[in-house]
Amino acid sequence: MDIEVVLTQDDAKLGRRGQVVKVSRGFANNFLFPHQKAKLATSSNLKSFQAENDRHLKQAADARAEAEALAKKIEAVSVTVEVLVGEGEKLYGAVTSQELQQSLLNQGITIDKKDIHLESPIKQLGTYEVTVKLHPSVSARLKLSVVKNKNA
Repeated sequence: MDIEVVLTQDDAKLGRRGQVVKVSRGFANNFLFPHQKAKLATSSNLKSFQAENDRHLKQAADARAEAEALAKKIEAVSVTVEVLVGEGEKLYGAVTSQELQQSLLNQGITIDKKDIHLESPIKQLGTYEVTVKLHPSVSARLKLSVVKNKNA
């Protein structure tokens, strides 16, 4: 005889967390319940999983909205980095994501340097567009100007 259970964790063969599935009573009693992979599909268990799912969806929506607002801020500013150059306008070193992070911080925008994606190290003067990945589905284009340090 089959019973309905709600999964407490993802399982490749049974389904995703929070999903209600029918399994044999022996499988549920001997494997799923002892390993805490499922709970009996009672109305209280279903309500708690639904409430948890709603909370996760709200948190995900809030995180995306926050990332979109930050992306608008980043796209509204442009960053200028002054560098030391040698003969032939060649940079000493390269412009790094840490320098870009600090430049954005000076403008009041706080991001993690791991979110700044440079295709290759910037080793020449000029203007660039740098991708800043703020969320799995939200990224921003940062306008960057690399100029010669006037004091050197």
